[in-house]
Amino acid sequence: MATITLKGNTTHTLGSLPETGSSAQDFTLTKGDLSATSLGDYTGKKVVMNIFPSIDTGTCAQSVRQFNKDAAALENTVILCISKDLPFAQGRFCGAEGIENVEMLSDFRNGSFGKTYQVEITDGPLQSLHSRAIVVLDENGKVIYTEQVPEIIDEPNYETALAALKDA
Repeated sequence: MATITLKGNTTHTLGSLPETGSSAQDFTLTKGDLSATSLGDYTGKKVVMNIFPSIDTGTCAQSVRQFNKDAAALENTVILCISKDLPFAQGRFCGAEGIENVEMLSDFRNGSFGKTYQVEITDGPLQSLHSRAIVVLDENGKVIYTEQVPEIIDEPNYETALAALKDA
């Protein structure tokens, strides 16, 4: 269990992020067109998983905007923005913001991604949503960087996450 905070108040997740050097676990998430996608669909690409509670919060929206901007310059890399928001809400946000360089994926169907990656919040006002975290994979699906953001309202360290891609 990871201990994080929401505006200074202690809350917890199911566990810890995957260890650096480990193989990423497969997942099934829902795309904007309601089709399913899995980790295998991104084989051969570097993957940045931008995980967050809800696109309808300022920090979550900013993380998607920032990664959208940064993704334009990345080669052979996909940015997956993952939350439990409905695909319709994710699509509405991207349409209004002109977001085109990231893929929005939803864990709304059964929450299995949050459980598998141990980012599901177990208590407090955001219980059952995902914590704010980053998981970066190399082209072979190996975990090369993780960050569990300790305070949910804070942004992740974009520079460090993207620097991990250059070293992979």
